[in-house]
Amino acid sequence: MYEEQLAALNADKDKLADLRACLNVEDTKVKIGALEAQMSAPGFWDNSEVAQKVVQDLKALKGIVTAPEELAAGLDDLEVLIEMAAEEEDSSQEGDILAEQEALQGKLAKLELSSLFMDPRDSKTVILSVHPGAGGTESCDWAEMLLRMILRFCERNDFKVEMMEYQSGDEAGLKSSTLRITGVNAYGTFKSEAGVHRLVRISPYDSAARRHTSFSAVEVLTEIDDTIEIEVREDDLKMDVYRSSGAGGQKVNKTSSAVRLTHLPTGIVVACQIERSQHRNRDVALQMLKSKLYDIEQKRLEAELDAQRDDHQDVAWGSQIRSYVLHPYQMIKDHRTNFETGNVTKVLDGALEPFMTAYLKWNLENKHRT
Repeated sequence: MYEEQLAALNADKDKLADLRACLNVEDTKVKIGALEAQMSAPGFWDNSEVAQKVVQDLKALKGIVTAPEELAAGLDDLEVLIEMAAEEEDSSQEGDILAEQEALQGKLAKLELSSLFMDPRDSKTVILSVHPGAGGTESCDWAEMLLRMILRFCERNDFKVEMMEYQSGDEAGLKSSTLRITGVNAYGTFKSEAGVHRLVRISPYDSAARRHTSFSAVEVLTEIDDTIEIEVREDDLKMDVYRSSGAGGQKVNKTSSAVRLTHLPTGIVVACQIERSQHRNRDVALQMLKSKLYDIEQKRLEAELDAQRDDHQDVAWGSQIRSYVLHPYQMIKDHRTNFETGNVTKVLDGALEPFMTAYLKWNLENKHRT
């Protein structure tokens, strides 16, 4: 009766053993020691924003150290429960066993994901934007669905999110949205989502109930910190101000405090409406602009390196990375890694770990080959 659950549990134990060998726990302990020393320094709590980030990072790093032991104990307890239920031929516990097994597999997936961060940029804060493609209301609605998927993932995995800019669609969904996401290995976690996402479904906005294909783009940038200098001349900037938009209520600003900056040499446009102060919104928007300029420079340097490789293939920005098919069948497939799943509801509710893990493995394999 419980042979299948035992086989899956043994596979999870083998996977955990492999992960323990890959995880560099000693390096993590060194980082923990450095953060604890930083917290004990005089004046640490004077800057509450920095202090909160350090506390959050420390909590996450300690979790990386303790997670393998806690997961191993959980798998051992589940094994005892399965063996007892099998011996007594008690089918009443099958539901509880499956639920516990699914929860442990979720923790194992998170642990596997944390073992794959190799890029020095992986630890940086993320500036993530969602933009609908051509297609009017359909694409705006799909962009809103993507935004919700990302927000649900953040909620499930303790990432802190600030909505820096949001523009509603004319009829439904959104025209544009930008998030600032902080947490341990934020950029490493979300870089798999950068690119164009394709949706195929029966349109809820089509009275004839026809099938529609929609596209929306996700942009993922690292936030520029004090270690990187990007010069932007004031003469190269055009600033527009407007009223903040949103769902309404007390949080909507009634004054023109939202800021839109246009970088004239490149045509890059950024906007921020997170703060009630126009001056503060301009500072944040300028930081976003610097992140975009830094990203452009990084991609230029990477393209120059790629051009020297024999097996280089050009992949233009905006190429389709993932398809979400809701009709006539249900399937989500990543076209880079070929990872796919039929559980579309779970993924759209934020269960992105398998796709992120597959991408990081694929990315590492490609780098090793080149």
